[in-house]
Amino acid sequence: TLLFFLFPGTDVGVSGGSASKENAAGTHIIAQPSLLTTPEPWHLLVTQTPAKEKAKEGETVVLNCHFNSPRRPSLTDLMVKWYKEDEKGQMDLLENNVTILPDNSRVFMSGDLSQGDASLVILNVTTSDHGIYFCGVTLPDGKVVTGDGTKLRIRRALGLFGIEESIGTIIGVVAAGIGGVVVLIIVLTPQLRRCVLCMRQGSRQ
Repeated sequence: TLLFFLFPGTDVGVSGGSASKENAAGTHIIAQPSLLTTPEPWHLLVTQTPAKEKAKEGETVVLNCHFNSPRRPSLTDLMVKWYKEDEKGQMDLLENNVTILPDNSRVFMSGDLSQGDASLVILNVTTSDHGIYFCGVTLPDGKVVTGDGTKLRIRRALGLFGIEESIGTIIGVVAAGIGGVVVLIIVLTPQLRRCVLCMRQGSRQ
């Protein structure tokens, strides 16, 4: 006790003092930055061209669908879906890059996904193929990005010479117009004759 009062800065327990120094040195920890980062969200753009497409029965139609992501060059793992909307409702054509129609040889995807091309091909189109076609791409996080759609119109072919329905409609309209002119002539001819007679009688007087 006397030594403590004479030398107040001196540790009484030598082993205890060395242990406290070791503990002080051991608690010196350098903070390391966290390596866990939040993954960047996907930025995908789906483009369908053209907005409207016309074809004649029996022809082959290609509906273009292109997608790109500026930050993710690898696009092969994405899933593509095609579906059609018409007056009957919605009908799925292709899902998970595979055609789900019974006749899958007529409707199929022809694009290269690694190049961002998911175009759809329809062989030997019929009038039942008309409607609005949508191309959708499913991202790894489950989000679906869909294009604006392409409206497909099929023109019916009539007769052995492949006369298109639109041409037949035009001919019908022209014929109706000519018929209307003929009717007007027939109706107005008696009145014109009366007017001519009246003019003659007036001139004689």
